[in-house]
Order: sequence, then C-alpha cells, then structure tokens
Amino acid sequence: MTTALARGLFLAMVVSVSACAAKQGAVPPGTTDADQFLFTQGEAALKDRKWLQAREYFRQIVDNYPQSQYRPDAKLAVGDTYVGEDTTESLLLGINEYREFLTFYPTHPRADYAQYRLSYAYAQQMLGADRDQSATRDAIKELEVFVQRYPNSALLPEAQQLLREALDRLSEASYRVGFFYYRAKYWAGAIDRFREILATDPGYTQRDAVYFHLAESLLLSDKEKKPEALPYYERLLNEFEQSEFLERSRKRVAELKGGEPTRK
Repeated sequence: MTTALARGLFLAMVVSVSACAAKQGAVPPGTTDADQFLFTQGEAALKDRKWLQAREYFRQIVDNYPQSQYRPDAKLAVGDTYVGEDTTESLLLGINEYREFLTFYPTHPRADYAQYRLSYAYAQQMLGADRDQSATRDAIKELEVFVQRYPNSALLPEAQQLLREALDRLSEASYRVGFFYYRAKYWAGAIDRFREILATDPGYTQRDAVYFHLAESLLLSDKEKKPEALPYYERLLNEFEQSEFLERSRKRVAELKGGEPTRK
C-alpha cells in the first residue's frame, strides 16, 4: 500500500468517525426540551462507557445552551468522559474541564465534585515510588484544597483516603532514598531523610520501617546518638501490633535498657 493511499484511507476513516459522532449527538427534528434530550442521551452513553458519544451530547449542551439548567452538570460530565478514557492526554483534558467548571461556577453545589475529580485525575497519573513524583505532588495539593474548602462534603471520606494514598506514595519514595543511604552506611543521609518523612508525614502508613531504620541509623552511627534511638524503637512497639520489625525492636530496647553491647 502506498503512503498516499494509506493517508487517504486514514482521512476517510476520520471523516467517517466524525460524521457518525455528529449524527449520534444530533437532536431529532421537532424535539422539545432539546437540552434535556441531549443530557439524557449523554447520561445513557456515559453509563455504557461510550466516552466519545457521551461527550458529543454533553458538549452540545455546554456550547449551544448557555442558559440550560443542565449546562453545569454537562460540563462536569465532559470531564468525566475524559477521565473515563484514562490516558495521559485525556486525564489532562479532564482536569482542564474541572478547572473551568470551578472558574465558571465556584459556588455551585457540585463544586466539591469538580475539585475531587480534578484531584482524582492527578492521582490517576501517579507513578511508582521509584519514578518521578510530580503528579503525586499535584494530587496532594489539590486534595488538600478539597479537604480545606469542603469539610462537609459527602465526598470527604473518599478524598481523605485518596490523600492518604498519595502521601504514602510520596513518603515511600523518600523512604527508598533513606534506605539506600542506610544500606550504604551513610548514616547522616539516612537519618536526615527518615526524620524528614516523620516531620512531613507523621501518618505514613509504613512508618514502622522508618522508625526502625532511623533508630538503627542513630544506634550505629555514633555512640553519642544511642539514647536518641530508644524512643523510635518504643514508638514502633507502641503504635504497631503487627510489623516485621517488632521482634528486632524488642531486642534493641532490651539491649539499650540493659546496657548490653549493640550487635550490628
């Protein structure tokens, strides 16, 4: 197949898809309450995860019916179609829709939903703890805005859970750096990193590992720092009923309180 022919077929396909989408989003002649018709059709398509078709219906309301009572919800739904597609590009487009909603309707009853979904779209882009954490930081920033601005929202529990997940991801990334220093016996670097985690995220779910390796770093780095290690072992024992570090922490506490020599 020649390049020119391939391009021709591709263009024909694009035109066909566009025409089909336009036809699907069209309002039948004589329809009363066209905006309601479009919204109902959009909701049905959205429920069936037909993102493009749903977006065509909702977009018509947003663009052509500025006074419609359905326009704010349609604007949100356009964002939902993008988030539903769940690609890097579509998530960014969804974020833009939610931001525009908050600009146009800052006091709307569903402003909390827009802020939550904006945060969620960032959270969907979070990478593993060993990779860039820019999206994680963006998610945390927007979720903190949600918690501060909408403390009475029905979505608050979901937002708080998502915030905890994002904070955990960021703290895990820092912990891995600290653990790398720990294994390299670069005690000063490990101590600084572990302390930073506890200061910035005291609710970190896996802080038992931070307590243990911070205590170990203090214990092994300098004799003068031994007394600083004991409270972290004890915090681990007091705050966690289950942890892989419990038994070793009990032994360390016994050594430190009994004056036994530290076993590396």
